[in-house]
Amino acid sequence: MTREEFERTYDLDRIDDAVLALLQLTLHDINRAWKGHDWGALGRLHDKGLIGDPVGKVKSVWLTEEGMERSAALFEQLFARPKA
Repeated sequence: MTREEFERTYDLDRIDDAVLALLQLTLHDINRAWKGHDWGALGRLHDKGLIGDPVGKVKSVWLTEEGMERSAALFEQLFARPKA
């Protein structure tokens, strides 16, 4: 599948939301998370102002204030069990 076919087939904003939510799982030092996710998604999150620049030798990325809030909200929305 080419990159163009992938982008036509899948909603990149929803992928970015899932990656941002999953950054919650590896949070450390208040607002840093391990950057072991798709480079394209991390680049788009940086372009949206939600994380710091993921390019470099550092193995983690920092989340902006907006990124922290959105990441926590998405994690709750996508992964919390319904309340009984």
